[in-house]
Amino acid sequence: MPSVSQSRTNTRAEEVAKKLKGIERYNPNCRPMLEEYVQYQIDNHFYDFDANMALLKMYQFDPSNFQGDKVADILLLALTNLPKPDFLLCKYLLDAQKCQENSRVVEALHFSELLESCRFQEFWEQLERASVKIPGFEDRIREFICQTINRTYQTISRQELQLALGRLTTNEFEGLIKTRGWKILPDDATYIWIVNHEENIKSRNIVEKIKFEHVAPVMNIV
Repeated sequence: MPSVSQSRTNTRAEEVAKKLKGIERYNPNCRPMLEEYVQYQIDNHFYDFDANMALLKMYQFDPSNFQGDKVADILLLALTNLPKPDFLLCKYLLDAQKCQENSRVVEALHFSELLESCRFQEFWEQLERASVKIPGFEDRIREFICQTINRTYQTISRQELQLALGRLTTNEFEGLIKTRGWKILPDDATYIWIVNHEENIKSRNIVEKIKFEHVAPVMNIV
């Protein structure tokens, strides 16, 4: 049974979705509501990609209404949905010059660059100096990093893994290893076994279906 807060969140999301249908989607009168809704998402720990895209589109239509801090919050929310391409889709709607005028937007764009190029240690160092006020942001980014490591490594050094996962205590780090099903190598405790990718390789039978009419011209030549 959903909690009261979940029911309230679902109701609000449904109300916004109704207002964004048809020609009302880019009605300038909806802009203040969508700007307030960005903070509502942050406060209630959820993410509405469609509504955020509608707001960015409004800024694209009328750059004079551009609110850098709202754009920064939208970009940070989009980062929490990596590896989905939400951030890139948001970025396509942004005016490059306007973005450079807001330090928080510049910061969010840099975060994306670091994460997408797997410079995880540098990301955590930059985040340490930033002021990101989105509950659960670190956990969701860490989940993306774990997914990336799972797809990339068979074994990884303990030190490299700790640096990639950021600000974790020893107990949190070891708890995460256990939760993910990773294991410390019995013959070398400085390395962590992630996954045997060879076991996940599946053979596939490729059957080519060539119709007679496709080869008939060749047969005539022969």
